[in-house]
Amino acid sequence: MAVSIIIKTLNEEKRIAATIESVLAALGDLQGEVIIADSGSSDRTIEIASGYPVVIAQIVAPARPSCGIGPQLGFQHSRYEYICLIDGDMLVDAGFLDAAIRFLVENPAVAGVTGHVEEMQVSNLEYARRVQRNGPENRTGRIDRMNGGGLYRRSAIEQAGYLSDRNLHGYEEFDLGIRLRNSGWEMHRLDRRFVQHFGHSLNSYRLLIRRWKNKYLHGIGELLRASLGKPYFRQVLQELPELKLWGAVYLWWALSIALILFVPNKSLAVALVLALLVGIVALMSMRKGGLRMGLYTVVAWFFHAAALPAGFLRKRRKPELPIESRIIGSAP
Repeated sequence: MAVSIIIKTLNEEKRIAATIESVLAALGDLQGEVIIADSGSSDRTIEIASGYPVVIAQIVAPARPSCGIGPQLGFQHSRYEYICLIDGDMLVDAGFLDAAIRFLVENPAVAGVTGHVEEMQVSNLEYARRVQRNGPENRTGRIDRMNGGGLYRRSAIEQAGYLSDRNLHGYEEFDLGIRLRNSGWEMHRLDRRFVQHFGHSLNSYRLLIRRWKNKYLHGIGELLRASLGKPYFRQVLQELPELKLWGAVYLWWALSIALILFVPNKSLAVALVLALLVGIVALMSMRKGGLRMGLYTVVAWFFHAAALPAGFLRKRRKPELPIESRIIGSAP
């Protein structure tokens, strides 16, 4: 059995050495290759990675960084029958690859298998919010997507068309998951850890602003645009509960604007708008266990809802086309 391990990177100088070392240790006696799929790092990521027996592929213009471009870049330079996908700030558990390959061999209808992603930066409200969520995609057993990566079967990826859509700045795992399921494949989460994820140490609100600037928040709108006209479009609408939430946010904004425009007493109108805001923040604070998380949750709603139409309207490139890239270094 042979494995191509793809490590997505963009300015990961702090963690890339530990990530590569964990991957090489996880490979053990397995035949394999490690591919650094870099989206244009400007720090020492490439310099550090060059000291290890890895292939380094980096995008070149006109390719632009996105969450979807790294996995596909690595896939187009990979060779082996199994594809393991991780981020450049993760540590792979020893023994996971052996267990995952064994599961795929024993379950030929399964396209991909993963494990639990342990979030290590829970002081950041965004990652703490991830830990609090118990969506079906995070449970053990059959799942609808593999958030955080995992081990895929190459034949399944080829049947689904491509590993990831270069146009997506987010939701690339969901997009792959629904394409695989639409092709008749299943995915599975083992009840064991796959990786430790160290994530960003930025202040939560700065991370939110950063994700607005790098278009990460455009992902759901881009996903809807990518799914238009596809046989699974209705399924996408049904399986993303956040769409109902963003719809509720739009109604909230419309009501607030209507109050300000049509209530003659403007002081009363503003007071009603503020009372509605305070009430919703208070409700979420009770549900989330404190004002800090409640306020952040509502602010994050606003950012996500505002980003959806921007993502939907973004111009797309064909995801099947080769990604413009260069090989900087190759394993000896």
